[in-house]
Amino acid sequence: MASKRYKQLSEKIDSTKKYSVAESATFIKELTSAKFDETVEIAINLNVDPRHADQMIRGAIVLPHGTGKTVRVAVFAKGAKADEARAAGADIVGTDDLVEQIQEGNINFDIVVAAPDCMGLVGKIGRILGPKGMMPNPKTGTVTPDVATAVKNVKGGQVAFRVDKKGNIHAGIGKASFDADKIEENIRSLVSAINKQKPASAKGRYIKNAALSLTMSPAIKFDTSELMDIK
Repeated sequence: MASKRYKQLSEKIDSTKKYSVAESATFIKELTSAKFDETVEIAINLNVDPRHADQMIRGAIVLPHGTGKTVRVAVFAKGAKADEARAAGADIVGTDDLVEQIQEGNINFDIVVAAPDCMGLVGKIGRILGPKGMMPNPKTGTVTPDVATAVKNVKGGQVAFRVDKKGNIHAGIGKASFDADKIEENIRSLVSAINKQKPASAKGRYIKNAALSLTMSPAIKFDTSELMDIK
């Protein structure tokens, strides 16, 4: 049963309207109600079938204004690469010791980056990292020889996106405290990255539905025609 607060917020939204990106970015700020700085979340439903490899939409984008979230990064690297990762601001750097730490259940980080020569080690804990969505992947820039840049990107507001079995992508693209223009620019950057991955085999409307919400708010529906025109 919806709370009184949630119902009051819902009454502010015109359920028959499809909002533009600019309108959504401005209006979402009027739906703040929590005592903390809520995350601005976007949900996009794509007309793809992820069971086909060419329709698995996955990637990463560094948002122009970051996510507003402090991210802890663990890096699998050795030698000079380990030093580069530390210098770039990695929170944890290791090899076998990091594997052991994860196997023991000590996962005090949000994202994992790995140098290619350490992926054999990472494979040992794939069953732990995979279900948590933390497995490094070249498509999201988290398996790379340039671990320093990967750490800087992740710390600087990189968002990884991946379509689920039902064709949905969910991502946090800022905070309620952000200015509306920054929220708008972050939305456009993410949607642009998703549009660039439209598979040739995808038929019909690529973006079927999309909505913007806060952690504790109802959703605002986007005008998907505008979203599909974002380059």
